[in-house]
Amino acid sequence: MWIGLRRTECAVRIVLLCAITAQRYSPPTQTPQSACSWVCRVRREFSLKISLLGYYYFNRKRKPQITLIDPSEKYQLRLVDKEIISHDTRRFRFALPSPEHILGLPVGKHVYLSARIDGNLIVRPYTPVSSDDDKGFVDLVVKIYFKNVHPKFPEGGKMSQYLESLRIGDVIDFRGPGGLLEYKGQGCFAIQADKKAPAETKTVRTLGLIAGGTGITPMLQLVRDIIKNSSDTTTCSLLFANQTEKDILLKDELEEIQARHPDRFKLWFTVDRAPADWEYSEGFISAEMIQEHLPPPSDDSMILMCGPPPMIQFACNPNLDKLSYRQSQRFVY
Repeated sequence: MWIGLRRTECAVRIVLLCAITAQRYSPPTQTPQSACSWVCRVRREFSLKISLLGYYYFNRKRKPQITLIDPSEKYQLRLVDKEIISHDTRRFRFALPSPEHILGLPVGKHVYLSARIDGNLIVRPYTPVSSDDDKGFVDLVVKIYFKNVHPKFPEGGKMSQYLESLRIGDVIDFRGPGGLLEYKGQGCFAIQADKKAPAETKTVRTLGLIAGGTGITPMLQLVRDIIKNSSDTTTCSLLFANQTEKDILLKDELEEIQARHPDRFKLWFTVDRAPADWEYSEGFISAEMIQEHLPPPSDDSMILMCGPPPMIQFACNPNLDKLSYRQSQRFVY
């Protein structure tokens, strides 16, 4: 049906062009030579207009098809690839409905994955590491929390272990977009106080990002979007906390971004247990780390945080309070 409508549109345009051409060049009532010249002119102009119309029709930019049309609907996506990044980290690639589809996830938003595990419906939020520049697939980088590894969580992570168990060809439900923050570009954010509240805009010139563990994925999503737009002058400073150096997700990519864009993106790590040759910080996030590596409190800056709740509650917010950052100058994913 879509093709039929497009053909009809094209035919209508051709008829209109014929009418316009006929009006502009009415046949002369002169010699046979004049009549021949008139026919040649009409043919040349008609051919030119048909060529231009064909170029426009086949080369115009079409809007991509969006997967996440309705935030309340679930969309089954099929696992097509699984890459082992480290002993406990995987990159999962899921196919979108067609090679021309994009996910349709605004920057700052996340998706929800849901599955019935051991008879219970489990739902978890994830921020893709792919973007809407990528057609036909969505990528998730997930840390697998295995059983009997962490003494406080002997059962491990239900969703991450479920994802680890998926085989190529298996499907899982996606839903979205979700979240209370959206990046509009040029330092402008739309932020909701809660799901029912209207979004308020806030524009800043510099961002301080604090991430812990897998909380790096929304930060990377944001940094990538800012960096790829050369007209976006927003600068970013990232303080990334992990237990050990080997736990740092996407370290190579983050370091590459900093190397390529040192004036736009600054990166600093802290780990609980540092190796002997470690050149960054050691220990929990402190006021000194924030003061040294993130922008100072200002109406032109904002602090974004994503990580384990204890990190936010006991390390980030108390130290931000100590340094006089107002609540309006911070946001927790």
